Amino acid sequence: MSKHLWRAIDNLMPRLIALSARVEESLRLAIEAVKQNDIVLAVQVVEMDHVIDREEIDIEEECLKILALHQPVAGDLRTIVAVLKINNDLERIGDLSVDIAKHAIKIAQAGNGSFAFDFSELFTRVRGMLKNSLDALVRMDAAVADEVLTEDDRVDELNREFCDQVLDAIRKEPDKAYTLIQFMNVSKRLERIGDHATNMAEDVIYLVTGEIVRHGTGLEKKGE
Repeated sequence: MSKHLWRAIDNLMPRLIALSARVEESLRLAIEAVKQNDIVLAVQVVEMDHVIDREEIDIEEECLKILALHQPVAGDLRTIVAVLKINNDLERIGDLSVDIAKHAIKIAQAGNGSFAFDFSELFTRVRGMLKNSLDALVRMDAAVADEVLTEDDRVDELNREFCDQVLDAIRKEPDKAYTLIQFMNVSKRLERIGDHATNMAEDVIYLVTGEIVRHGTGLEKKGE
């Protein structure tokens, strides 16, 4: 029975990693759609979503099948629980990427060339958080996962700063409020993606060490 369980888990991890790569690409394209005012890229993100949804469901069903057939315990059970949670976070990041793409379409259709918002640091940090959480998963590296947790506060701060900039722009140009709100929505979606990347990093730490870290408690703070 143990050999069958190990084989099932071994088959599960590559599927999760493949899903993570697809989700990472969806986010990259969504960000590029905003930066370039590119409706074609944005539509591509929307069209990718059904594949991500299907893969997420398939992985969840496989996890439930393993739980029912093999009744794993200890480290094996921890692995299945972590995969289920990471799988769900990946699907949510895919949904949020679609939201960003839809806002990118609205921005492009409105012809927003006069707005000069600098998303660069927020884009870079959120993509970095997702990439590092995925690298931590592939490498089973709790230290890399812990680095993701430290980035979350800065992303929250950048989101607040950006929303303040947009609100200031709305006060100055209320007739353009609809388009400006799309930028604010992009920022908020990026902040939520950062939260999901943090969740994934926490789950990698749990998977590797067995330690539960939540609510800003990273490895270096454990036991304080």
